[in-house]
Amino acid sequence: MSGVVIAPKARLSHHVRSGWLAAVILPFCIAAGVNLGHAPAAQAQSLTAEQVQSLAQTREDTRIGLFRQAIAEAAATDGDIAAFYRANGYTPIWTGASEADTARRRALMLAIAEAPAHGLPSPRYKGEALMEAMQKARTPRELGLLEVELSRSLLRIARDLHSGIIVPSEVDRGIVRKVTYQDRFSVLNAFSTSNPSEFFRALAPATAEYNRLMKEKMRLEQLMGLGGWGPTVPAKTLRPGDSGPEVIALRNRLVAMGYLDRSASLTYDGAIQAAVQTFQVDHGLTADGVAGDSTLSQLNVPVEDRLKAVIVAMERERWLGAERGKRHILVNLTDFQSKIIDDDKVTFQTRSVIGAVDPAKRTPEFSDMMTYLEINPDWTVPTGIIQRDYLPALQRNPNALSHLQVTDARGRVIPRGNIDFSRYTARTFPYNLRQPPSRSNALGTVKFMFPNPYAIYLHDTPDKTLFSRESRAYSNGCVRLNDPHDFAYALLARQEVDPKTFFNTILDSGKQTRVNLIDPVPVHLIYRTAFTNAKGRTNFRADVYGRDAKIWDALERAGVELRAVQG
Repeated sequence: MSGVVIAPKARLSHHVRSGWLAAVILPFCIAAGVNLGHAPAAQAQSLTAEQVQSLAQTREDTRIGLFRQAIAEAAATDGDIAAFYRANGYTPIWTGASEADTARRRALMLAIAEAPAHGLPSPRYKGEALMEAMQKARTPRELGLLEVELSRSLLRIARDLHSGIIVPSEVDRGIVRKVTYQDRFSVLNAFSTSNPSEFFRALAPATAEYNRLMKEKMRLEQLMGLGGWGPTVPAKTLRPGDSGPEVIALRNRLVAMGYLDRSASLTYDGAIQAAVQTFQVDHGLTADGVAGDSTLSQLNVPVEDRLKAVIVAMERERWLGAERGKRHILVNLTDFQSKIIDDDKVTFQTRSVIGAVDPAKRTPEFSDMMTYLEINPDWTVPTGIIQRDYLPALQRNPNALSHLQVTDARGRVIPRGNIDFSRYTARTFPYNLRQPPSRSNALGTVKFMFPNPYAIYLHDTPDKTLFSRESRAYSNGCVRLNDPHDFAYALLARQEVDPKTFFNTILDSGKQTRVNLIDPVPVHLIYRTAFTNAKGRTNFRADVYGRDAKIWDALERAGVELRAVQG
């Protein structure tokens, strides 16, 4: 199994459970004064007490000076570490013999050992090299260099646990999420003054989703250790009533995956059909109980690929952070659903259409604040669509796209007969295209605005046919809602006694009307091919834009490995 690590089932690695950690808690010689603060016995006999004390102080000052010099040298390329040690007077937080230093060393090495539980690679934090250095360090210089290396390792694992290993925008330009990074100086300062074990526990996202993903990761690792779900199902389509070896393979696969109780059935009976339907719901498929191409394709995905999806989801959860908002809107692009979440519970949900797979049309991932909705909106065609699609059409036929007005920069309608479209290129075209409010408007009857640099919003659409499809990636980038009016009622219920009447009165007027939300609502456009439910199994979705594959590749380059847990 390429790229898979076999790990023991126990919580910590064998090295930590045996002698590895013991060396961490041994006091360093920096506080023991070995041959550093004492004069030789023969020399001491000829010196007065004051001279002995003076000599000892000189040696102590020399030792401290060499220690500080080593810290300054090692931290010269890291301004935050250098600033921290200047601020604390070059006092060690790791390499002393105090109980506090011992506790810090122990907590760091435990965090490194447990990094794989978070989908992080232990070697990235150089635990073995740190252990070797701790066992060998004796001179003030060695201890000073080690002090900085321990701080450097702390900063790296603290950032990875809190904000992720990967910088999202470096993986895919459609991931424009702004990740919150902790100030590195503050991290060192907080760690040096807090309970180190509690400090590490507080770094990873304190969300129910992250905790459930960790449990699912452990479950899949154990399944890998047992060999996975067994043979795949060698069929194209299986239907209720079918029989034969392919049905037996389907039955066995469903049993291994936990969707079906152990059965000796040789036919595609009602129990198998119900299990297939449950599997289909968990994987975003039409729950018809027929094992067709898409269902069998998902059934035959190996455990390893599901584990990759979970590890990527954990990394994404670290990017998003814990602060979602007591009420927020969550759009999972791969799930083609938009939800209103109140106090961690889904209070409204509707099907969605997202940007097409074409790289120019994909919906980006980011968070922002919904501040208003617009009833009876007009549609100003985005520049990209004009350049890519509409200007060429107008150059071929100036009367094309008759439902759109041509407007200048001041919003004035310009007669088409006054414009020679052939004179312009995509870069020099000076006009806008606008569709006035109407029931057939491209945005439908309402749009939901969270102003952002990407011109993305949620909106109605007159074309409802796409909502019945399993995969719904067809828009030019914005998110279309199947039930936009109900979505509006749910949002307005917080500020209107009768939100439905309020909304429909404005709608029936036909007037373009902006309605501000008294309490703006956070909007999170996320992309999760693996996500959990408070009750039930983990759900999996297709990697529509191929973004998760890129993230896994980046994680793998950073040292993340799949672990098959045995025992």
